[in-house]
Amino acid sequence: MSTETSHPAADGLRDGDRRVLEQYLSHLRIERGLSANTLAAYRRDLTRYLRRLAETGTDVAAVDAQDVTAHLRTIRSGGDGGTPLAASSAARALAAVRGLHAFLDAERSSRTGDPARGLPAPSRPRTLPHPITVGEASRLLEAAGRPGTGSFSTERALRDRALLEVLYGLGARISEAIGLDVDDVDLAARSAVLRGKGDKHRVVPVGRYALEALEAYLTRARPSLAVRGKGTPAIFLGSRGGRLTRQAAWQIIRRAAGDAEIEGPIGPHTLRHSFATHLLHGGADVRAVQELLGHASVTTTQLYTQVTADSLREAHAAAHPRSRGTAPGHGTRSGA
Repeated sequence: MSTETSHPAADGLRDGDRRVLEQYLSHLRIERGLSANTLAAYRRDLTRYLRRLAETGTDVAAVDAQDVTAHLRTIRSGGDGGTPLAASSAARALAAVRGLHAFLDAERSSRTGDPARGLPAPSRPRTLPHPITVGEASRLLEAAGRPGTGSFSTERALRDRALLEVLYGLGARISEAIGLDVDDVDLAARSAVLRGKGDKHRVVPVGRYALEALEAYLTRARPSLAVRGKGTPAIFLGSRGGRLTRQAAWQIIRRAAGDAEIEGPIGPHTLRHSFATHLLHGGADVRAVQELLGHASVTTTQLYTQVTADSLREAHAAAHPRSRGTAPGHGTRSGA
């Protein structure tokens, strides 16, 4: 693999660096099966990295640990003229750089080995999910199923209700929900196959409400939407009969949240967060929730246990006599 340098082009990349980038992204797409969204994020992060190397006259095959550390400082501060990145985004960018250098090392195209190996990622705050309540979830789902006006309003309402039931009832990511094909759902077995990150598949149970919503949509609405398209196996269809887009799914959720008068930002991940939190509130084992969510590590799932623990602390503080301001025996008593 050649990494020869040349003068930067209009995009700020040298010809050799651009070839390296395309080869690495091709490797990620073919060998690791990364999604289009993840590949786009890698492209952005690595373009910024390779552009900085070009500006400093550094050959990507000769990068050392100090060069990578300097780049990390730069993207945190915005010193290269780009947007300063928060710790979480900088950690993602560092992961992209690490992957690139590991790839070059494996291809024997690096003269310095893997310079990014062992560099610590920026510490990221553990942000906790903000789930909606069970009552709010019910209101949201009911609002999604209320027909609006215009053509295909009934069909759209059935679709929207089924989509939100899948997001909340199965804990699906938005990409997994809109990526569902008809053959992925077995109504008789009450199960569905979700395609997660890295094209990893998992089989999840379909609860009664999601099952009823899917059956209603598939029999009473999808055929009318499908005839407007060119034939697609997708379950959730847009107004033109093609697979529902991520943007359209977001709009459906926002519209339902507005109709349900739920305050605060509501998105697809809100329903996934709520799915996990409500399961744990109901006594589900964290390992089972990990499997249902498709988390590679239980550490990610344990964020939801913290949410549950916070709720329990609040309940304890509000109700237990040793947590309230008045201790036992100091309040009003009747009788001896």
